[in-house]
Parts: sequence; C-alpha cells; structure tokens
Amino acid sequence: MTEQEKMLKGMIYDPSDEELVRKRLKAHRLSKAFSDTPEEDEKTRAEILAQLVPNMREGTALNSPIAFDYGIFTSFGTNCFANFNFTVLDCCPVTIGNDVFFGPNCSLYTPIHPLIAEERKLRRKADGTLYDLEYAAPINIEDGCWIAGGVTICGGVTIGKGSVIGAGSVVTRDIPSGVFAAGNPCRVIRNITENDSIYKKSFLFET
Repeated sequence: MTEQEKMLKGMIYDPSDEELVRKRLKAHRLSKAFSDTPEEDEKTRAEILAQLVPNMREGTALNSPIAFDYGIFTSFGTNCFANFNFTVLDCCPVTIGNDVFFGPNCSLYTPIHPLIAEERKLRRKADGTLYDLEYAAPINIEDGCWIAGGVTICGGVTIGKGSVIGAGSVVTRDIPSGVFAAGNPCRVIRNITENDSIYKKSFLFET
C-alpha cells in the first residue's frame, strides 16, 4: 500500500513520501499562482483552478488568496462560494456539497497529530530525511450550508444539510442538518425555522 493510499484511508502515513511531497508542492505553487492572478483575468484563474481542484462543479467560485495542501482530494458541488483566505488541508477527502458558502478566513483541517509529545517528535530516516507520524480524517459539508467567517473545521466532522455555523466557531464534532451552531467547541444553538426567513426581517425592506 502506498503512503497516499494510507493517508486517504485515515491510516498512519509518512508525509515525507516523495509522491506526496511532489503533489503538495504542485498544489502550493498553483494556490499561489491563483492568488497572484488578478480577478479580471478569469480565463487564467479558471485554468489554474482546473488543475488545482479538478473536482469542482459549475458555478463555484473562490476569492483569493487560497491555500490547498493537495487540492485534488477536495470536491465542490455546484454554486459554492469561498471568500478571502480559504485554507484546505486535504490529506483526507474533503467533500463539499452544492450551494455551500464560506465566509472569509475559513479553514478545513483533516490532518491529526498525536496528543502524546513523544509520538509527535520528528523522526529521521536512514538518508537523513525528517518526518513525523500523523493521520487524517475526512470532512463532509452537505448541501446548502453557510460557514461564516473565521470558522475552523477539524478532521472527522460532517456538517448536515442546510446548517449554519456562526463566525469564529471551531467545529470538532458532527453538526446535524437544519441547525444554527456556534462556539468553541461548536455546539447546536437552535433549529433554523421559517421565522429566520429574510422576508420576515422587515427592517431590510423599509421604504
């Protein structure tokens, strides 16, 4: 089994593996190229994204800057949007559904490092290369979610359909569908109801 196969299965793997290093460097280079390309140069930006995140469906848009660890292990559905400073460490699959919005400064982290300090120390191979022991867990964000600004989502988390995560939250466990959740650690505050409709916020439509 290759180190990439171990990584994607959530097993302990060697991140210094040559294939993984090559793919990370490519993703980092493409992330910077996208971020440095002016927004009005839509053709070039689209070409870069097609290489960086090939599993992206129609209508999805990312504001720069962005940072992906691999990109190829992240998928977006249709009509998603991520605002400035979107970071994805996709050492395990990151699956984003349709119509998902991210505010600025959102981060999705699949890697998990050991809690025991001795296990977390760098190790040295016979050739002198340094590496660490780590594993990863997938992230799944279902259709219609809104992830507000400054949210961090940790590995192993699923956020259910239509839920909203409040600004600044740190999501460490699954969030069910149709709720507003917030905090550190993020927890369910309440269900989202018809009373949350924008059309009931009459002050928005005063004449």
